[in-house]
Amino acid sequence: MKQLAKNKRNAKTSELKQIRYGLKISDHDINVKGRKIQEFFEDGHKVRLTVVFRGRELAHKELGYTLLEKIINFLGENVIKEHEPQFAGKQLSVVVRSNGNAKTKDPQRDKEKSTTF
Repeated sequence: MKQLAKNKRNAKTSELKQIRYGLKISDHDINVKGRKIQEFFEDGHKVRLTVVFRGRELAHKELGYTLLEKIINFLGENVIKEHEPQFAGKQLSVVVRSNGNAKTKDPQRDKEKSTTF
């Protein structure tokens, strides 16, 4: 029993975070959300990228695929797609994770985040 508790305590938990994009998102907003995704990767989480379609946007599904490719290209070489993008209702989503070559957690960055003025 003690061994199970010890293993559970030492196990690394990986959450699935979700970032939602609209089809008409600007380049700056893609960059801001991209930096947030990279922070999730540094913490060891997987991220679901979701493009939400509204109204007539559903007639242009190819724009959603190109948007996801643009986001994945922004994230760089250290990203692995778990599967190809899938449509579910009015949402196009794909799960991405960082490969092992990504940076590890930076304790200095965490220390700077925790200090408040």
